[in-house]
Amino acid sequence: MMEKVKRYLKNHFSNGPKAAFLVLLVVIGAAIFITNTRKTVYVYIDGKENKVTTFRHTVNDVLTSNNIILGPKDKTSIGIDSKVKNQDKIYIKKAMDVQIEVDGKTLTMNSAESDIESMLKVEGIKVNETDKVLPSKDQPLEKGLKVAIIRVETKTIKEAKALAYSTVTKNDGGLDKGKQKIVQSGKAGEKLVTTKVTYENGKEVSRKVISEAVTKKPVQKVVAMGTKPKVQPVSTKYSASRGSSSEGGKRIISVRSTAYSPKKDYGRALTASGMVAVRDADGTSTVAVDPRVIPIGTKLYIEGYGYAIAADTGLAIKGNKVDLFFNTLSEARNWGARYVNVHIIN
Repeated sequence: MMEKVKRYLKNHFSNGPKAAFLVLLVVIGAAIFITNTRKTVYVYIDGKENKVTTFRHTVNDVLTSNNIILGPKDKTSIGIDSKVKNQDKIYIKKAMDVQIEVDGKTLTMNSAESDIESMLKVEGIKVNETDKVLPSKDQPLEKGLKVAIIRVETKTIKEAKALAYSTVTKNDGGLDKGKQKIVQSGKAGEKLVTTKVTYENGKEVSRKVISEAVTKKPVQKVVAMGTKPKVQPVSTKYSASRGSSSEGGKRIISVRSTAYSPKKDYGRALTASGMVAVRDADGTSTVAVDPRVIPIGTKLYIEGYGYAIAADTGLAIKGNKVDLFFNTLSEARNWGARYVNVHIIN
């Protein structure tokens, strides 16, 4: 360009001193113009430096003139319409493809954001507080990154469930040994169970019981267990007295029973056989008999009283009579006098 200017001046001006001076001024002016308009700019693309010398004035012109093409999602540190100055630095972050799995779909997003959270916000993908993001939302973006958004939902479920009843057994001396009888039928109860169920992407992953409340109590089943012994046939040198009977070879005597106790409650009483009088409802008690009817030492089962042994006698105990021992006077009075069946065991 300078040579053209020189030729122009030679053709239109003489070669005198004035012409030479004019040429010098033009050259100096052109040099100043070039110096002031030429700029060195540093462009960094994903961290890689590119040194650019340019006469352009805006970021966009500088990049375009150097074949640096910006994608629609690329980000620059300076606005593309901004003026550039000598020694300016322009940072460009190129957008990259990121794969996102969300709501049953796989999306490919082109983004130059710094991390997953920023990208999701810019792309308008809503993430609820309970949702999971894998990897974590603060993970920096990188090429080929795969992101999964798991929708987490919880529901509270209330269910009525049955409460099983328990079964208890009670001994029954009036029921033959080995036999059972249902005294009270059992009934199931009911409880209200509140459960927290967690779903991930619509599939149940956990459930936790958070409360239980009994709305109907179960009714206990009561079963009577027979403890009455099966009387074995016995032989005795005494003939059956009036009021005795035999069932299947077993000797059963119907007698009038009375009751007695020690002089003081829970005291000790000595029997005619030398045994200490005892009352054991779960074992064997001692009773007074007429030895002519029931020999001393005979094992008995007295209905309503239990197992006993003939261990004592008494002046008033004559014939088909037995006197039953109790530990306390109140127990003896409660028994009073009554007719009972006595089973002769041996």
